[in-house]
Amino acid sequence: MTNSELKEFLDSKVIQYNNTKFIESDPIQIPHQFSKKEDIEISGFLTATIAWGNRKSIINNAHRMMLLMDNSPYDFIMNHQESDLEKLTSFVHRTFNGTDFITFISGLKHIYTNYNGLEAVFAKHAESNTLQTSIHHFKRVFLEIEHLKRTEKHISDPFKNSAAKRLNMFLRWMIRQDNAGVDFGIWNTLSPRQLSCPLDVHSGNVARKLGLLSRKQNDAKALAELDANLRNLDPNDPVKYDFALFGLGVFEGF
Repeated sequence: MTNSELKEFLDSKVIQYNNTKFIESDPIQIPHQFSKKEDIEISGFLTATIAWGNRKSIINNAHRMMLLMDNSPYDFIMNHQESDLEKLTSFVHRTFNGTDFITFISGLKHIYTNYNGLEAVFAKHAESNTLQTSIHHFKRVFLEIEHLKRTEKHISDPFKNSAAKRLNMFLRWMIRQDNAGVDFGIWNTLSPRQLSCPLDVHSGNVARKLGLLSRKQNDAKALAELDANLRNLDPNDPVKYDFALFGLGVFEGF
C-alpha cells in the first residue's frame, strides 16, 4: 500500500471502530458510568491499571473496584476512614492485589490533596509531542507515599523502556477529543497531538504487518517508532489509529 492508501484504509477502520458500540466490550465502559470529572478520571485510572489479561475479567474486576468504593471513587478516596479500607484487602486481579489497591487509594489521595489532581500532575512535565516524560514524573509523584516495593511494578516507566500501554490508554481516554462518544476529552490543558498509541500485542502485530513498526519488542523504542509513523498520517490526532489497529487485531484477526 502507498502512504495515501494506508491512510485511507486506516481512516475507514477508525470510523468502523471509534463509535459507541466499541464501549460495550471495552474497559472504557467503567468511567462511562460516571459524570463527575474526578470520578471519571479516577475510575479510568484504576480500570486502566488492571487492564491486562482477559477483557471480561478486567471489566468484572473494575466493576468490583468501583463497588468496593461505594461507586463514588473520588468521595471514597478523599473521605475514607482506615476501617473502610479493610474490605479492599480481598481484591485481586492477576498480580494486583488488595495491598496494591489500598496503596493506589493512598497515592491518589496524595495527588488530589497536594498536587491539584491527576490532570495537573501529567500536565506539569508535558512536552509538545509526547507525554512519556509526564508518565515518568507521574510515577515518581504517585509513589512519594509510603509503599511496598511490589506495588511499583503496577505503574510503568517509559524511562525504563516500557511502552506504558495502560497509562497511554488512560491518557487517550482523558485527553482525546472524541465526537463519537468513546473518549472523554475532559483534560483541556493537554492536546491529542501529545498522545501515544497504547502499544500491546494486538496493535503491535497489526502495525508490523502494515509496515508501521519494524522493532520486534513492544517497548518504549517501538512506541517512539510507531508514534512517528502515526503522526505522519495525522499529526493532530495520531492516537485515533489505536481504534483501527486494535479493531483489526482483536475483532478481525488481521
